[in-house]
Amino acid sequence: MDTQQIVLASRPVGSPTIDNFSFESIALPPLQPDEVLLEGLYYSVDPYMRGRMNDTKSYVPPFQLDQPMLGGVIAKVIESKSPDLNHGDIVFGMLPWRVQTVTSAKGLSKIDDSNVPISYHLDVLGMTGMTAYFGLMDIGKPKVGETVVVSGAAGAVGLVVGQIAKIHGCRVVGITGSDEKVKLLKEKYAFDEAINYKTTGDLKTTISRSCPEGVDIYYDNVGGEISDAVISNINFHARIPLCGQISLYNSTEVPVGPRLQPMLLTRSVLMQGFIVINYQSRFPEAISHLAKWVQEGKIKFDQTIIPGFDQLPSAFLGLFKGNNIGKMIVKA
Repeated sequence: MDTQQIVLASRPVGSPTIDNFSFESIALPPLQPDEVLLEGLYYSVDPYMRGRMNDTKSYVPPFQLDQPMLGGVIAKVIESKSPDLNHGDIVFGMLPWRVQTVTSAKGLSKIDDSNVPISYHLDVLGMTGMTAYFGLMDIGKPKVGETVVVSGAAGAVGLVVGQIAKIHGCRVVGITGSDEKVKLLKEKYAFDEAINYKTTGDLKTTISRSCPEGVDIYYDNVGGEISDAVISNINFHARIPLCGQISLYNSTEVPVGPRLQPMLLTRSVLMQGFIVINYQSRFPEAISHLAKWVQEGKIKFDQTIIPGFDQLPSAFLGLFKGNNIGKMIVKA
């Protein structure tokens, strides 16, 4: 059986382009015992994938040249030689960018698609939601009345972080990149304030005005000059969950910015990076809370769903232009 896949054709220098990807037709091998044939339904594109395009050591191995990109995929079982999965089952796995693929049943999670749309399992009920949950709850430790600032606030993780903070009685300020997203954060997601960093001349001063009592928790998805401005307004004993640095992923040189360590030291601030997979043993805890909040209407969210398997590279590149509101997903 032949199928199509998308491979990493070259490693990007600076911002990735469409030329870094290539489409190929390949023949799939016959099924072996405990294997399944899957057809992709929904494909996740995420900022962390940019780091894996570089040939550098990190918490996960880099993508290999001339090999398919890998990411979170929701797929349907077309054929099975596994006792655990049957034809028609819906599963989640970290899978190659292929229309169909043959893989071991181990490592696949069966999805119950009866209660919510299955795409939710790439979003608020998947890694996205759990990233928001563990970063805020374990590192941020929100308390009633505290001020929480979220960068990348209209992105998939940021939307969930802000709403969990509101559930816990915090005042929430989001930083985003358009007036449309500012309006969305305030009107749909009940953020107390939102800032368009692209049209704000002095971001440090604007944050100070939006956070008159300072910043107790800064959930950092962005890094760079935005984080410099937020941390300038940080309170004593504040917490900074360090989730992403999307503003720096395409940098070809190491940017020089303010030296933040003296401020962190003198204000007794905790800054901690984390990877959601570190919390794997506690995933059921997060899913339980997130599912309850979704059912109660306490967490809402948007998805930017792009139709067509061939749109995967374009959707991925769109993350770095702010083309998404909420989770960016490609529907095959």
